[in-house]
Amino acid sequence: MAISQDFPAGGDGGASVDRDGLVVPIALTVAGSDSGGGAGIQADLRTFAMHCVHGTSALTCVTAQNTCGVSRVDALPPEAIAAQMDAVLGDMKVSAAKTGMVLNGAIARAVAERLDHWQLSALVVDPVMVSRTGAKLLDGDAIAAVREALLPLALVATPNRYEAEILAGMPVQSLADMETAAGRILALGPKAVLVKGGGMGGDLRGVDVWCDGDTLRVLKTHRVDTIHTHGTGCTLSAAIAANLAKEMGPLDAAIAAKDYVTGALNHALEIGQGQGPVGHFFPLLPPKAP
Repeated sequence: MAISQDFPAGGDGGASVDRDGLVVPIALTVAGSDSGGGAGIQADLRTFAMHCVHGTSALTCVTAQNTCGVSRVDALPPEAIAAQMDAVLGDMKVSAAKTGMVLNGAIARAVAERLDHWQLSALVVDPVMVSRTGAKLLDGDAIAAVREALLPLALVATPNRYEAEILAGMPVQSLADMETAAGRILALGPKAVLVKGGGMGGDLRGVDVWCDGDTLRVLKTHRVDTIHTHGTGCTLSAAIAANLAKEMGPLDAAIAAKDYVTGALNHALEIGQGQGPVGHFFPLLPPKAP
């Protein structure tokens, strides 16, 4: 989908520089808005900030949601999404980007077209097809667009257990399944795949599998027992993008991002009447009293 734009052929504005001369990397998130503040654009921008990365954004949709669920979703026109991306990428030197909820096939293809146009090599694609509880979020056309248009552009793709099943075309019930699925998804075009185990059961819950063609690695941290996990997938992919913007290698970026999410889960917020979000700002909290 070709969309005209009036910006220069490259963002020559350079990285952000603060008043003390510190160079601050810039990252872009292309995702939906969560009115409850736990996931989507809101989670991504907080995550960027906590990594000392300047966050920019292009909204794909606006949701009415809280800790109990989503009551309404309004998609933005693909042209409006493309214009947001062009405005940012035509002006600033964006070092890394991530995509989240794209909602429908037309949006997914428009986003992919602009990302391809701007040649962003450090791209994290969070497929956002199925929630970590198994609820389907995209229709068949949107899933096809993510598979065919977005995934081949990704440096890192971060499907959860259910998204891995769709993309790999197989059930994912064991660690061996996660490893096989990661390899199959890698064949769809991304440079690396992180299959997330948040939706797995038993000892596999929270265990992730990394595959980049050269390295197949199981990533583990201590498991956090909490129901307040809203926004974990968005936060993980945003943290990977932030680390890539800071010039970390992809695997190191994923490992550091997983550690950050674990810390945020340890400080999850018990707010609202449902599933609260992770605590993005935990590094700023005072130490707990002994």
